[in-house]
Amino acid sequence: MNFDLSEEQQMFVTSVERFAAPIDVEARRKLRLSTTGYDRARWQQLAEMGLIALAAGEDAGGLGGSAVDLALVLEAVGKANAPDPLLEHGILPALLLERGGADDVLEGVLAGETLATLAWTERGQRYSLKAKGMKAEGAGDSFTLTGEKTMVMGALLADLFIVTADLRGETACFLVPRNAPGLEVRAYRLADGSIAGEIKLTRTPASAKLSLEIAGLLGIAADLRLYAAAEMVGLGQRLLDDTLAYVKEREQFGVAIGSFQALQHRLVDCYARQEQARSMLYRAALTDRTETEKWQRAAAGAKAFIGENIDAIAREAVQMHGGMGITDELAIGHAMKRVLLLARLFGDVDTALAEYALAA
Repeated sequence: MNFDLSEEQQMFVTSVERFAAPIDVEARRKLRLSTTGYDRARWQQLAEMGLIALAAGEDAGGLGGSAVDLALVLEAVGKANAPDPLLEHGILPALLLERGGADDVLEGVLAGETLATLAWTERGQRYSLKAKGMKAEGAGDSFTLTGEKTMVMGALLADLFIVTADLRGETACFLVPRNAPGLEVRAYRLADGSIAGEIKLTRTPASAKLSLEIAGLLGIAADLRLYAAAEMVGLGQRLLDDTLAYVKEREQFGVAIGSFQALQHRLVDCYARQEQARSMLYRAALTDRTETEKWQRAAAGAKAFIGENIDAIAREAVQMHGGMGITDELAIGHAMKRVLLLARLFGDVDTALAEYALAA
């Protein structure tokens, strides 16, 4: 089997590497400490590169990228330790809006003019996509929403909230503009420095209802699990590369600590984990997506396997760097915190593994 990248795939990967290169650790830290945790001008540049459009089909105005294309791009984002929320505010909204039939709104998202986020998590629901606490009332084109959502990523950054709500016993998706009446946001920072929040809606009017039901949401969640795993693979490579460079320079007892056999064995284990994770990623990405159950099972398995192994690499990287490894002064500190977030997005390791076992 030919694993070489196509010319177009290599172009996108190179574009990501070039785009992320100027963002060093200090620039990344300052960006995260800004009011919204990100820069809208940078998001516009990212959109102009076509990275968001890669997630949408050509009929919807996108570039029609495959699962492998998107996985490669997100792996490059992770390897660069880039602060760009391409996964949560680019790919995820694009998939939701396209499959939900909101092409008019999708156009602004692909162009980088509208920044959208999904509000789906609720208290006591763990990782369930089924809405319970958020209620929708109305019919036709007129709906109002009442309830609360937790852990809404990009809560201060988003222009548009895609909110899941219970509509007569079924989970449906609604579009709620940021300036909608009755919408309240309480923001807080996540482990990776980005800003999320809780939103409260009180008879808030929705601007539209998506043609997307729970089955469609489950399919998109499977996609996001794979792409989160792809970014983790890139982060794992960055963690391993930085740690290898460090142990060659850091001296103890007059020699580089990389010469210690115990550390060499642990680094070999990390290398093996990294290569296995990358292989698992490509295996899942190449799964036939027309076989829905098989695809969702493969995505869950990949997320569980990669999450566990990249987390282990991150912990070894911090262990070998010492206490400074967990700080924001080093790239591995930022990378590890991003891994912690991604490993729990749409289900932690145990949740994904349980779903894989049930489907096997």
